[in-house]
Amino acid sequence: MIQIVKPGILIDFVSKFKIAISISIILILAGMANLVMQGGPKLGIEFKGGTSIQLKFDKPVNVVELRNAIVVSKTFKDAKIQSFGGTNQQFIIYTKASTSSTTKNIEDDLKRVLTKRFGSHYKVMEVNMVGPKIGKEFRDKGIEAIVLALFAILIYISIRFQYRFAVGAITALLHDVLITVGFLSIFGYQFTLDVVAAILTVVGYSINDTIVIFDRIRERVKSNRKLSRVEAINIGVSETLSRTILTAGTTLFVVLALFLFGGHALKGMSFALLVGIVSGTYSSIFIASPILLAFKGELIPEKKEEESTDRFKQKVEFDMKNLRGG
Repeated sequence: MIQIVKPGILIDFVSKFKIAISISIILILAGMANLVMQGGPKLGIEFKGGTSIQLKFDKPVNVVELRNAIVVSKTFKDAKIQSFGGTNQQFIIYTKASTSSTTKNIEDDLKRVLTKRFGSHYKVMEVNMVGPKIGKEFRDKGIEAIVLALFAILIYISIRFQYRFAVGAITALLHDVLITVGFLSIFGYQFTLDVVAAILTVVGYSINDTIVIFDRIRERVKSNRKLSRVEAINIGVSETLSRTILTAGTTLFVVLALFLFGGHALKGMSFALLVGIVSGTYSSIFIASPILLAFKGELIPEKKEEESTDRFKQKVEFDMKNLRGG
């Protein structure tokens, strides 16, 4: 395997734990403060209900002119307009209208006011409508999916390793989710079903990195019981650092391509993946592993395997004697 980090190098990650947690707290608080100031996350029509209409004009159009054209209709009086593509020729119009009119009625109403102002120099590319009840159901299901994923991971890590490892892993995952949600809010991205899928992907990506590091820590403790907890963690993280950088780097290239060239529809999802992958890699190194130090005792309690083996042998011999005696 390609070695990004020189083999045998030992980096003291644990000593940087306080600095790392301080940076994380600042970023999380900034994101949550932004959410509070905005009155909550910006929900897409999948979650709040409404209609989105994508338009494309033959030539650049001023947003103010477009708004003045559509507010004539009651349907679009409080509509929001978003430009994308960088040419002022493509727009998405968001309106709360979803249940009082059909999709065709809303589209016909828009065409009426647009044709009056712009003639036939535009085209309706796409119309999406979601009712408020369905939007609420999508929102509840999205939150439920994230919570259940975290709970399932907690159980899995507790069985695979120990409870202390599970706490470290879940702390890192919560960190990643909060960082991602905060950055989405700060940069003004809407929370859609695609974004929820991206957050769940980040959870899976982050836990994979964390488990690899935990496995290496466990191997080092089992092979050398004299290692201190700090030494075992530093060795485990250092030995997996090349793998972590390679995995994160190659994944980031793909996600960055999606963000830059995937178009407007993939912006929110790809941005969430970008932030989440960076945060997931960071938290696996600086959050999940050092959390293990919060618990007393050995990282991997020594099991009395020899005594168990002797008792098993004695039981087998006793059973064999009884069989021969019978």
